[in-house]
Amino acid sequence: MDENNTEWLPHLSNEIVSAAHGNLLDAYAVSLEGWRRGLKLRWHVKDSEKFSEMRTWFVDRPGQLFSLSSEEKTHYFFRTRGDLVANDAVDIGKDKERTKAVLKDAGVSVPEGKQFQEHVQDEEIIQYANKLGYPVVLKPTDGSFGRGVISNVTSEGELRYSLEYVRKELDFPDVIVERYIPGPEYRLYVVGDEVVGAMNRVPANVVGDGVNSVQALIEMKNEERALNPRLVSCPIEMTQDVVDYMGRKGYTLDMVPDKGQQIFLSDKSNISLGGDPVDVLEELPANIKQLAVDAIKAVPGLVHGAVDLITHEEEKKGYIIELNPTAQIGGLLYPIKGTPRDIPAAIIDYYFPETKGKDRNDTFFDFHDVLDPLQSRDAISTTVTPSPQGKVFAKKYIVSGNVGDIGYHRGLRKQAFERELHGFVMSMENGDIEVVVAGTDPAMVDDFKNGLFEDEERAQVIELQEEDYPEPIKVGFEIKADLKTQIEELKILRNELEVTEREMMKAEVQRRKFYESMSWKATKPIRVAGAIFKKVRS
Repeated sequence: MDENNTEWLPHLSNEIVSAAHGNLLDAYAVSLEGWRRGLKLRWHVKDSEKFSEMRTWFVDRPGQLFSLSSEEKTHYFFRTRGDLVANDAVDIGKDKERTKAVLKDAGVSVPEGKQFQEHVQDEEIIQYANKLGYPVVLKPTDGSFGRGVISNVTSEGELRYSLEYVRKELDFPDVIVERYIPGPEYRLYVVGDEVVGAMNRVPANVVGDGVNSVQALIEMKNEERALNPRLVSCPIEMTQDVVDYMGRKGYTLDMVPDKGQQIFLSDKSNISLGGDPVDVLEELPANIKQLAVDAIKAVPGLVHGAVDLITHEEEKKGYIIELNPTAQIGGLLYPIKGTPRDIPAAIIDYYFPETKGKDRNDTFFDFHDVLDPLQSRDAISTTVTPSPQGKVFAKKYIVSGNVGDIGYHRGLRKQAFERELHGFVMSMENGDIEVVVAGTDPAMVDDFKNGLFEDEERAQVIELQEEDYPEPIKVGFEIKADLKTQIEELKILRNELEVTEREMMKAEVQRRKFYESMSWKATKPIRVAGAIFKKVRS
């Protein structure tokens, strides 16, 4: 297996999701899948009425909430979680202690442990840990992204220090102490009765080459992570936790590891903290997959979501660590090793089974254009232009000659819209332009070529090269300009703005002249009397 995986799902290529990295990636991927199947897609802000009924924590900007509609029904989504997941299930998933209690009652294995609230003194927690036996794990009740989680605490003294750090410095007074389970950690994604994705989350690490220092290896690995749509927003950072961990292991940034030597930088496996997602769906045994399905089914109203678990190295048994109804799926879509898993397709299959197996094309929509009205608060919802349904035919033309006029490019955009085609025109450094058009009607795609020669006033076409275009197509028609053309377009916009401002100034001057005119002043007593009479009648 190659050290790094660069072959992702072709319909979710880096180009397609480039505008939706970070915490926008999950919602965009799920919405895109439904939209491509012909469902009506609308994006919403938090104030939208329906979403006030859903548990939508941490929504601080648009791009998290959307709805998908067929002719018969509408479903609402917050990131990867749809409205078929009950609010009670969300509440349980957010509370680690409640999650453990529900799972334990259902006979699902969880690590032995206990929750301690703020009023409980450290000494009582230490006494419990001594009785439970070391090593233990200390974690906040309501922490997330691995914050405050300290695993493999091996002694009373280490626990005392950890309690001071978590409860005082990090301000997580409510904590859980549980038995430490030695073994690899996995995240499985379950939809209905099926595990549709699974990854081993490996803590942040570098592998030596016998030449470069740990510092250089971190920088090199971050460059690789920047090419991954999920990991681009999760570089390995030298946080205090990393510094402390390296110090405990005797590592330094300037040490040079041997070739093939793996140096772990943390004991936390979170992808957001620099961990590596490695696909293991085919490798996991059936009993571990069934454990994940049982965990989801144990929570009433939880029909899909992520299950975090650890498999004991010696017992070969799984223990559920956490359930996440609103899970990030980027690591399953873009693993650093292994096969990408199409989680969005599985989710849409569940909510709209009538669309399952429907042919889809690789068109996509501009995420920024959709979100702009929501971010500016000009609207509380926006509807995305429908995805072209059926096979999409695309052509690329390289047009040579005097073809740089922005008016000519705008004319091409108008001709594309008239033919219901999508694509772009892009200026090239040598003065040529690249024009791409696509649509479901091959006759219209072919006919567009005639339009390249129509505007003889703004363009003189000397040569035309034509070929099929196999890349994904963004709906709409975009004018991609080089720097010179961008400057020209800005000048045009500025001139239009200046004209508008001049017209407004003229109107203001006319308004002032009118109010200062003799006729306006002379009729003032009549207007006042009319206003008094109207008030008396009302």
